[in-house]
Amino acid sequence: MGYNARRAALAVIDVFLERMAPFELKPVDFSVLSLVAHNPGITSRQLCTTLGILPPNLVGMVNALEKRALIVRKPHPRDGRAMGLQLTPSGQKLMRDAERTAAALEADVAARLTPAEQRTLITLLKKVYKTG
Repeated sequence: MGYNARRAALAVIDVFLERMAPFELKPVDFSVLSLVAHNPGITSRQLCTTLGILPPNLVGMVNALEKRALIVRKPHPRDGRAMGLQLTPSGQKLMRDAERTAAALEADVAARLTPAEQRTLITLLKKVYKTG
């Protein structure tokens, strides 16, 4: 089972990397930016929890995305000690284009399966990776 899951993941990741190259995004960068896009003001702590990333690893990613002027840190509206992350206008444009590209990739991969097979696969994958 692990071998086949890994092969499927690698096949999708290879195409993802190819299609995200023009945006200079790795999968984890895309995930961080997507979460920030859909949750403006999200904190680094919330990102770490959601993505299962250790805080020291996220700091470098956030710094790199900030250096590319894709995100900014702003004081969190409800927690004065925390900084919330938001996309810049250029980050918003990049993510609109990158998410459109990712959706096309997902549609291409999904087209290999019937709608029933897609639902079954998603159900089974969730069963494998969700605990408790």
